[in-house]
Amino acid sequence: MTRSDFLVLGAGMAGACAALELQLRGHQVTLVDRRPPGRETSYGNAGIIQREAVEPYAFPRAWGAIMSAALRRGLDIHYHPGAVAASLPRLGRYWRASAPASHRRITRDYARLIEHTTSEHQRYISAAGADDLVRRDGFRCFYRTPAAFDRALQRAETLRRDFGLACSALDADALARAEPGLRQRQVGALHWQQPWTVQDPGALVERYAALFQQRGGRLLIGDAGTLRQHGSSWQVQTGEGVVQATQAVIALGPWSGTATAALGYRFPMIFKRGYHRHYAGGARVDLPLLDAERGYVLAPMRAGLRLTTGAEIARIDAAPTPRQLQGCEAVARELLDLGQPVEQTPWIGARPCMADMLPVIGAAPRHPGLWFDFGHGHQGFTLGPASARLLADQIEGATPFVDPRPFLPTRF
Repeated sequence: MTRSDFLVLGAGMAGACAALELQLRGHQVTLVDRRPPGRETSYGNAGIIQREAVEPYAFPRAWGAIMSAALRRGLDIHYHPGAVAASLPRLGRYWRASAPASHRRITRDYARLIEHTTSEHQRYISAAGADDLVRRDGFRCFYRTPAAFDRALQRAETLRRDFGLACSALDADALARAEPGLRQRQVGALHWQQPWTVQDPGALVERYAALFQQRGGRLLIGDAGTLRQHGSSWQVQTGEGVVQATQAVIALGPWSGTATAALGYRFPMIFKRGYHRHYAGGARVDLPLLDAERGYVLAPMRAGLRLTTGAEIARIDAAPTPRQLQGCEAVARELLDLGQPVEQTPWIGARPCMADMLPVIGAAPRHPGLWFDFGHGHQGFTLGPASARLLADQIEGATPFVDPRPFLPTRF
């Protein structure tokens, strides 16, 4: 049996950052996952560190939007009826949390963490020598109708005033010059300037994990389902035998609910699955493009042009139903020469979304030495380093760099 100060379960963005942050503060850490770093949820996103994402994704409140989703008219939302039925209590909490007054309060708390996303990533990027993966020119959202563009302009002005976000508007001609590969003329676009984009999201997680290893951290293949409390310590079974530590961190993304349920916790997590596929041999885009009225993103990646979809409410282990991807591909092919698919089958992953739209970061209420860092929803890739810093501040009893109370597990 080997020993560490900390076990960190999960080698996605959240777990890799938690392990690295604790190690940087002088702790001996073992990072455990069933797969190599960055191969699950952290691999499959649009590769945007979303500094502008101060507002978490709310449940639709307008009846028109609700009916469109219920009747599956759009491409941004899809669902499995059985999963919706099983999730009704959690979806009800999500609906209530999305009411305007509640959402404004949640946004204030969420924005305090989002504010530090790029600066906290930069600490790791510099130390890991990962600047070659990162571009700091923002991304664009384009709009097909004047009404949608006008609403977006008004919202952007509110966010600029309230949160200091930098955004510029492009008319149809400016967008055509910025993205000459587009063969459809659009009404206009917003260029969010503060986000950073990453041409291989999984590789960035790998760089952070490699830095962790270079500094002496242990990375082991193991089964988080074997986590057990052993006296005043925690232990888990790995390919190199049992590893024991004084403290443990559960940072398993969408699988955190299963791991915590085994210990008697019930968190209101909702799975929003997403798909992506790469395409090669067609047109290129300069910056990631969000088709705001269709709900997909086109992002330039090392592997090709990545098309990522919106949200599918489904069980985490349900068979793939890539209706959204097929529909988005058809729309994208009208927009530009998409080229040919790189992968034979699309990638699929699940976003771990909490009913109140805030991640869970803090001490387990009933198990001394156990810590949680999960539930980041659509922004796990963005929030990994900031969440790790907030977690480590609490573990060490330091003054947290942001107020941790909105994120504590005890709120449920």
